[in-house]
Amino acid sequence: MSTIPYVPSPAQRAREEYRRRQTVLSVLIAAASTAAVGTLLAFAVTGAPGWDRVRQSFLDPQIARDALPRVLAGLWLNVRLLVCCAVAALLLGLLIAILRTLRGPVFFPIRALATSYTYTFRGLPLIIVIYVLALGTPGLRLQGMPSVLVLGGAALVLTYSGYLAEVFRAGIESVHPSQLAAARSLGLTYRQTMRHVVLPQAVRRVAPPLLNDIVAMQKDVGLVALAGPIDAVRAAQIATAQTFNFTPYIVAGVLFVLLAIPLIAITDQVTLRAARRQSGG
Repeated sequence: MSTIPYVPSPAQRAREEYRRRQTVLSVLIAAASTAAVGTLLAFAVTGAPGWDRVRQSFLDPQIARDALPRVLAGLWLNVRLLVCCAVAALLLGLLIAILRTLRGPVFFPIRALATSYTYTFRGLPLIIVIYVLALGTPGLRLQGMPSVLVLGGAALVLTYSGYLAEVFRAGIESVHPSQLAAARSLGLTYRQTMRHVVLPQAVRRVAPPLLNDIVAMQKDVGLVALAGPIDAVRAAQIATAQTFNFTPYIVAGVLFVLLAIPLIAITDQVTLRAARRQSGG
C-alpha cells in the first residue's frame, strides 16, 4: 500500500517562512540590544575615576596566573566535598521527610523530633553550625574525633538536609491519597507503597527545587574554609595575604561560577521539562 507524501500547502509554507523570519529578527534584536547594554556598562565602569586602582587591586593578570594552580587545587577539595555532602544531605533529607509523614499517634514522638530537626537547622545560619561543629566539637577531646574537614561537611549536611526534607515532604504530600489507598487495596504494604508508588512521583515532581538547593550548596561549600581546610577560598585568601592583592578572590569566584554552570543548566532543563509535562497534562 503506497503512502502519499505530505506536501504543505502554500499558506502553510508562508506561515513557516514568516516564523523563520521572525525568529531571525528576534535573535538579531536580542544580540544588538545585548551588545548595546554591554558597551554602555563597559564605558560606565572603565570611565569611573577609580577604575585604574580597582583594576590593579582586583584584575591583575600576573597575580591571577600565579594564584590559579593553588586555587584549582583547593577547588578540587570543594568538588569532592560537594559530591559527598550532596549525596548525604539528599539521603538524610529523604529519611526525615518520610519520618515527618508517618501516620498514627504511636509515631508522634518521631514526627515531633523530625519537625524539631527541620525547624532548628532551617533557622540556624550555616556559618554558626560550622563554627560549633568544626571548632567547638574538637574541644571535647573525644577519641576518634574526625578532622575539621569532616566536621565542616557534617555541618553542611545537617543544614541542607533540613531544607531538602521539606522539599521531599512537599513532594510526598502532593501525591493524591487515592493512589495510596489503591496501592494498599492491591495488597502492598506501607513500605512498598512508598517505594513503588509515592516516592517515584514525589522525586520527579520536586526535582527542580532539589537541584536548586544543590546549586546553593555548591556555593556554600566554600564556607568550610572557616574551619581551616585549604579549599579554593582559603587558597585565595593565602595568596591575597602574600601579594596584598584581591585578584585571587576573583579567580576563585570565576572558578565557582564555571563549576556551577553545568548544575544550573541541568536545573533549568529539568524545570523546563517539568513545566512542559505539567502543561501537556
